[in-house]
Amino acid sequence: MSRRGRVVAAVLLAATVTLGVAGAPGAVAVAAEAGQGSGQQARAALPGPTGPYPVGTTALRLTDDHRDDPWQPGRHRELMISFWYPTTRPATGSDRAPYMVPAAAEHFGSAGSLAQTEHRFEPGRTDWAGIRTHARADAPALPGGKRPVLLYEAGFGDPRTWNTELVEDLASRGYVVVTVDHTYEASEVAFPDGSLATSVMPALFVPGADMGALLRKMLQTRVDDTRFVLDQVAGLRYDGRLPAGLGASLDLDRIGMVGHSGGGSAALQAMHDDPRLKAAVNLDGPLHFSGPDGQTGVELTSVAADGLDRPFLLMGTQEPDSGSYHQQPGWAALWQHSTGWHADLTLTGSRHGSYTDSESLLPQLARQGAISRTQLTEDVGDVRPDRAVLATRSYVASFFDRWLRGHDDHLLDGPSGRFPEMVYER
Repeated sequence: MSRRGRVVAAVLLAATVTLGVAGAPGAVAVAAEAGQGSGQQARAALPGPTGPYPVGTTALRLTDDHRDDPWQPGRHRELMISFWYPTTRPATGSDRAPYMVPAAAEHFGSAGSLAQTEHRFEPGRTDWAGIRTHARADAPALPGGKRPVLLYEAGFGDPRTWNTELVEDLASRGYVVVTVDHTYEASEVAFPDGSLATSVMPALFVPGADMGALLRKMLQTRVDDTRFVLDQVAGLRYDGRLPAGLGASLDLDRIGMVGHSGGGSAALQAMHDDPRLKAAVNLDGPLHFSGPDGQTGVELTSVAADGLDRPFLLMGTQEPDSGSYHQQPGWAALWQHSTGWHADLTLTGSRHGSYTDSESLLPQLARQGAISRTQLTEDVGDVRPDRAVLATRSYVASFFDRWLRGHDDHLLDGPSGRFPEMVYER
């Protein structure tokens, strides 16, 4: 079974588990080797951002008083978001914000969690709470005028932290990046009051369920969440909840979106539905579902059926059901119907996790026995981790620099000698 197919299969496998509801790219190769003993937890580090600016971060809880939670009827929809942005001085030591808050980290690494079931790391063997970002919490924004805003969305079931290496890098290059947790879909969402909302997906993705209908609902919920976040970000410029200078730095005339897997699907669908989004990158996210009620055939998303008139970039992997737009019905339809600029890249030797923190963190865990080598290969393939991280960062930044800043480094003009592992199609 392909890695992308296992994203859904993992939820099926977890259905019997009851979940509560409430540096430089080369740094990838550096790992703490101290966790070899059975009594020690494995440790890992994120690669440092490569841009010229130090990074700040802040988190906020948002409540949509006008919408019921689609997964918990009778409750208002609540989300956690984080901002990542250029700041004035770098974080050091204990100033570096945690990758996950303790409650989220504990659940993320526990037996039967959605994350553990999907990635198949050894439960309880990794010090997820000990991983640090390179960002300083609640730091003032760097002065210097307005900056483009990017939304980042993780894959179905993943928390908003699960591509911090890319998000921090974009912030270090001068973008303000907003990451979004999709409550009750993500493996867990920790709120400031100490409550933890864990995924309801295992209870829904059961044998006999209409998978296509559930995935379509997940996608629509993400798009609704995205549009709500865009509305809220506009108001946050003036209400005093953001660190000093951050609200004034938001340029809401230059908004883009990037996401992985289901987050990549949502990025293109949200751009289709909302004209505020000017450009989007889809990192290995499908644009078709199984037919209604599990029938044979596929059903296209509306963005695939209609196409886009604004720029987008597709980045696929070498999963059996991924690759270029020639190999995917949703991507092929989008390609045929779109009038805006678009390009397609496939990372040689990659798997579904290669565009995420899996690529930098999981090899470190494998060296310490916290995930099997077989599982590591299923997650990230055999592409060199440092090359995968560098390629992802370079192409995503090049795309947004071109379409939101008017700066073209020509990386996306065609095949590049800098990245021979990237197969380019236009």
